[in-house]
Amino acid sequence: MTIPLTGPDASKATEERLSPEERLKAREDFFRLMSHEIRTPLNGVMGMLSLLTRTSLTPDQASYIQTARESGDHLLTLVNDLLDYARMDAGHIALEVSEVRLEPLLQGVAELLSPRAHANGIEVVWSLNPRLDYIHADEGRLRQILFNLAGNAIKFTTQGGVLIHVGLSESGLIVFSVRDTGAGIPVEARARIFEEYGQVEPSHATRYGGAGLGLVVVKKLVEVMNGTLTLESEMGKGSIFTVEFRAPYGLSNETPRSQYPHAIAFIGDNAVLAEGAQCHLAAAYCRLSRVARPEDIFDPQAILLADRAAFMTPTKAPSSRSLILLAPEERDEIDAWREQGWAGYLIKPLRRSSVLERLETLHDRSRDTPDAGHNDDDRIVSEAAPDKSVLLVEDNPVNALLAQILLQREGCRVERAASGEEAIDILKQRNFDIIFMDLGLPGLDGIGTTREVRALGIRTPIIALTANAYEEDRRASIHAGMNDFLTKPIELVALKHRLQTWACEPREAKSA
Repeated sequence: MTIPLTGPDASKATEERLSPEERLKAREDFFRLMSHEIRTPLNGVMGMLSLLTRTSLTPDQASYIQTARESGDHLLTLVNDLLDYARMDAGHIALEVSEVRLEPLLQGVAELLSPRAHANGIEVVWSLNPRLDYIHADEGRLRQILFNLAGNAIKFTTQGGVLIHVGLSESGLIVFSVRDTGAGIPVEARARIFEEYGQVEPSHATRYGGAGLGLVVVKKLVEVMNGTLTLESEMGKGSIFTVEFRAPYGLSNETPRSQYPHAIAFIGDNAVLAEGAQCHLAAAYCRLSRVARPEDIFDPQAILLADRAAFMTPTKAPSSRSLILLAPEERDEIDAWREQGWAGYLIKPLRRSSVLERLETLHDRSRDTPDAGHNDDDRIVSEAAPDKSVLLVEDNPVNALLAQILLQREGCRVERAASGEEAIDILKQRNFDIIFMDLGLPGLDGIGTTREVRALGIRTPIIALTANAYEEDRRASIHAGMNDFLTKPIELVALKHRLQTWACEPREAKSA
């Protein structure tokens, strides 16, 4: 009599009968399942903690919630690193090359990381060679490299900031670099941090969270791109990680801006923030000078950029051509600064387009009075999509409640469908401004639902909403007819960006 195998022995026997391709597929399915099953409840936990921080709390309660959120962030980092590493260790790294616009890529990475940086008391800034417009590469992998490098730098930097830069080498290589003003990395640890589970110090795993796999993932991705990853570091002054690789690129067709006739000065102690502003000004052939006090500026028509951190409270503007640099969390102060005579504000991380736009406005002004007509930065508007109708297709009740609350806080009118079939029935009867579609729906999944929706001729923008953070899922969503991709746990900055991009712009300006 043959006794059937059970438990681990059965699983091992089954695996041995599979071909290498089938084993890889089974492992791939397991990783995807684990990603979804772990990140889905994390989305509920992190999201509800975030909502709690916006309620009335005692100091003790606020401290407890902050600690819980930090623990959740560490757990999410650990999950992401372990799943990424496991998949890459199985040999599954595929590149999908397309045209990558560099300014939106850098801007998006910096702005998603900025809440973490500001919570650390530092700045995250980006810069781009003004000549470079786009490259042909795998955008998802580039984003992953930048997130891992910059996120790691932010974690270990407590003053100054992190600068993300993209440029060209003299030999025509594309150069991605991330520089920080942290403590630096000892010589004996510089090789170890690129090894599995390597840390600069053993205590870092407990203190900062993570499994020491983020840089290993970056190293493997760079190898697949046939690139190089290097590290330079000086104790007490910081580190710079540099990725170089060869890729086709395109140069900007914009006409070079004329140099402005008047001086541009920066007041503030943060050298990284000043350097980021100078890199943006390079597109207009402008130089930025750092001054300790407004009185040190000799040009009466000079434009002054002043970091909010340099002031205790809103104070009188040095001139009517003064701009205050604010974090999104300081939005409530805008009116107070304007009442003190400031011409306007710029939101950090600085956007190159915003900096140059404000420069042109202030230089072209014929009257010496504050300009109150400056449009608000979309990062600080109270509601990203006022009165927009949203169809939320989500089967998980906790995640549906969380998404609904977040969307309603952005001014949306939300209707929920718990399945793909229900969503299709609703869409046959009513129109919406935007659809958020969970990929892991029971029955007809998000991909299949999207295909049927598009087959009906419905062109409403659809945003994938999923706990699967893999690039393959992003590509499958876009190929099925979706317009964009949003991973769980939901980042408020990312949600606002999707709403402003797809629900608030003229429909003809949109494309999948």
